[in-house]
Amino acid sequence: MAQTVAIVGAGVAGLTCAVLLAERGYRTAIFAKQIGPGTTSAAAAAIWYPYDAGPPDRTIAWALETYHTLLDLARDAGSGVSIIELRTFSRAGEIEIPEWAPPLGARRLRSEIPAAFVSGFRLNVPLMDTTIYLDYLAQRFAYAGGEIHSNRCVAKLEDVNPSFDLVINCTGIGARALVQDSDLEPHRGQIAIVPRIDLPYAVVCNDSPLMYAIPRTKDCVFGGTNQLSDDCTVDPLATARIVAECSRVLEINKLDVLGERVGLRPFRRSGVRLERAQLCDGRPLIHDYGHGGSGFTFSWGCSEAVAAIAAAAMGK
Repeated sequence: MAQTVAIVGAGVAGLTCAVLLAERGYRTAIFAKQIGPGTTSAAAAAIWYPYDAGPPDRTIAWALETYHTLLDLARDAGSGVSIIELRTFSRAGEIEIPEWAPPLGARRLRSEIPAAFVSGFRLNVPLMDTTIYLDYLAQRFAYAGGEIHSNRCVAKLEDVNPSFDLVINCTGIGARALVQDSDLEPHRGQIAIVPRIDLPYAVVCNDSPLMYAIPRTKDCVFGGTNQLSDDCTVDPLATARIVAECSRVLEINKLDVLGERVGLRPFRRSGVRLERAQLCDGRPLIHDYGHGGSGFTFSWGCSEAVAAIAAAAMGK
C-alpha cells in the first residue's frame, strides 16, 4: 500500500510539495482553509528573485534549483511560466549585483536607465502568471491522484487524520498561530492590477518606496508595499501611490485599476524553517514555511528538500 501524506496549506509551497510527492508515488492530500484567489501566493507578483528571506547559505541553493526547474516548465505553454528580462534598479547609487547573478547572465546596465534611477542590472528570469500557474499545479496534482480538501481549517497538526503516515506544514504566515512560532512576522504586500502595457521587461526597485512593474499575458502587476502588518484589507491610498509611482517611473499616463490584492509575506526572522519534527503521536512532521517574499522562488528547491526528508522518514 502506498504511503500517505497530508499537506496543510495550499499556497505555492504546499501545491509544489504535493505535486512532487504525488508524482513520486505517495498518496497525497492537501488540507487548506483557502485555495486559489484567497491565498497569499495568488497576490504575488511571482517573478523569480530571492527577496525578503534567508539565510543565504541555504536559500540561494533552493532558489537556483527552482530556477532550473522553471526554465523547463517555461517550455510548456500551458504552465503559465515564461522567461522575462528583469531590470533591477537603484535610486541611491551604484547597484550591487548579487554573487549568484553573473553565472545566470546578469549584466550591468550602462544605458537605458529611467530618469528615476541611477544604476541597474538586467537578468533573464522565470515569471509565473499566478492566474495560470497555480491552477496548473493543482491540475497536475489531481492528475497524479492527489486530493484537495478546501475549507478545512486545521487548528492543530495533531488533528490531521491518523491514517496519514506523514504531515507536512506549509501554512505560511498561518504557522505563527498553528505552531506558535513567534519568529514569524507578516510583511504586508499590496499590488494593483492594471491593463497590459507595452513594457518588454519587468522593472523592480527595492529602494524605498518599493516599486515594481511586472507585465503578464493579459495585464500588468504594479507594486508594491512591504509593511509589518497583518491587515489584509485593501488600502485605496496605497493603490493610488503604487499606480502613481509606477506611472511616473515608466513615464506613462495613469492607468485604470482592474483589481487590487493584499498578501502577507511569511517572513521568519531566523530564516526559512525546513526541517523534520514529530507529532505527539509519533508520526513524522516536516515544516516548510517562512519563505518571506520568495515562496515561488524557493518552491521547487524546498520541495525537493522536503521530498528527501520524507523519503528518509518513511524509509523509501
